[in-house]
Amino acid sequence: MASTFHSVSLMTLVSAGLLAACNPKTEAPQHPSGKEKTTKTEMLESGAAILQTDSPLQPMNIYLDGFHADKNNPAHQMEAHHFCRQVNEDFAQCVLFDGNTRQANLIGIEYIISETLFESLPEQEKQYWHPHNYEILSGLLIAPGIPGIAEKELMKGKMNSYGKTWHVWNSAPFGKAGDKIPLGEATLEWSFNQDDEALPGLVEKRDQHMKVSANEKRNERADLKALAKPQAGVDALKGKFPGPTRPLPGVEDKKATNPK
Repeated sequence: MASTFHSVSLMTLVSAGLLAACNPKTEAPQHPSGKEKTTKTEMLESGAAILQTDSPLQPMNIYLDGFHADKNNPAHQMEAHHFCRQVNEDFAQCVLFDGNTRQANLIGIEYIISETLFESLPEQEKQYWHPHNYEILSGLLIAPGIPGIAEKELMKGKMNSYGKTWHVWNSAPFGKAGDKIPLGEATLEWSFNQDDEALPGLVEKRDQHMKVSANEKRNERADLKALAKPQAGVDALKGKFPGPTRPLPGVEDKKATNPK
C-alpha cells in the first residue's frame, strides 16, 4: 500500500489516543451467562496485570468502527468494534468486539491485506475476502476519537484493501436478540458495497450514539475516489439484500470492468 496506519505521525497518534479516551462508550449488549467473579479470581487478574507483560494485545490500539453482514444471510447485520495492529505495510490484524469498554465481548477477528497481497492469493481463497472501498468512501467505516486529518489519512491507506472476517459470537445482531454465549459455527462476514444495503436505522443508531455523521465523512472523503480501483467481491451479494440498493460512484466490481 502506498500509505498505511504508519503514515500518521507519532504526535497525531498520541493526540488520537488521548482523544479516544473521550469517545462515547458503547456497552456490551450481552452479559455472558455464569457466576460473578470471586475475590480470588480478581486478585489473580490483578497480579497477572502487574507481572505478565508484553501482551500481544497491547499493540492493538488502532480503533475502527464499522458494520458487517453475514455473507450467507446478508439481512443479518451488526456493528463491529475493531481494535487493530498494523503488522507491516501490507498486513493488519484486528480483534472484534460488540462494544468499546472493558466489559465488551470478543465476537470475532478480521485480517486486512493490501491489494498486492490479495492479488497474490489463489483464486479459491479470494472468495473469503471482502472489499473495503465502499466502506471508506461511504463514510460507514470510522476511526472514532482521532482528528479528521488523521482519520482521512488512515482511510486513504486502506483504499483498495481487503478483509477476511469471521464472527464467532452472535451477540448483537441489529434488530434481533443476541446469544448469551458463543453458539454454533463461525460465520464469514461481508462488507456493504452499495447504498441502502444496511438495514434502516443501523448506521443512524451508530452515528447518533458516536456523535458522527457518515454522510459528512462521505463528503470529506470524496477526493479519495480518485484512488479507487475496481475490486473483487463488490457484486458478490448483489440482489441479496432485503430492498433495492444504489451504486456509489467509484465503487466497481473487478469482474464487471474486466469481463471475460
